[in-house]
Amino acid sequence: MSDNVGLSTPRGSGTSGYVQRNLAHMKPRDRDRDRDRDRGAPYPRDLDHLKHRQRQPDKGILEHDRKREVEVKVFELRDQLEDEGVEEDEIDRRCDALRKELRERMTDSAPRKVLKSHQVHELAEAKIKESERLRSALKISKDYEEGGHWRRQEERLRKALDRQDEPARRDSR
Repeated sequence: MSDNVGLSTPRGSGTSGYVQRNLAHMKPRDRDRDRDRDRGAPYPRDLDHLKHRQRQPDKGILEHDRKREVEVKVFELRDQLEDEGVEEDEIDRRCDALRKELRERMTDSAPRKVLKSHQVHELAEAKIKESERLRSALKISKDYEEGGHWRRQEERLRKALDRQDEPARRDSR
């Protein structure tokens, strides 16, 4: 044993006594390492970092998934028609017609479907739409800021106190 690490003796422990470091240990991330190092704060000082920000879906990925769904259905039709022995020109014509129909249906309305946890962009898009519906149903303005009412009330109180203090300052001069 060296450097007071591990067991004083491996006897009776059922191990060889070999000490190795924990490779699964993850160190916490430091956002502003230089700023917070002196203070020793494990969290950001300003609370704006803690506000919830809605994750924005990647439009390119969403569009790609929609186009992929269309092409999968077209490919299934093509495969079925080839198995039936339909001529190549007829297959192309039917596939183009199906593709056109599915793209029109895709742009008209998106059907509700059950989303899986790995579909993060679709989930984010659905969450934004749900939040927008809720906001419009409750008639909440788009520029609403959480806690804004209390800030405005506090500002009004400060102004009222300042108005009360002004006559007292004038009289003391």
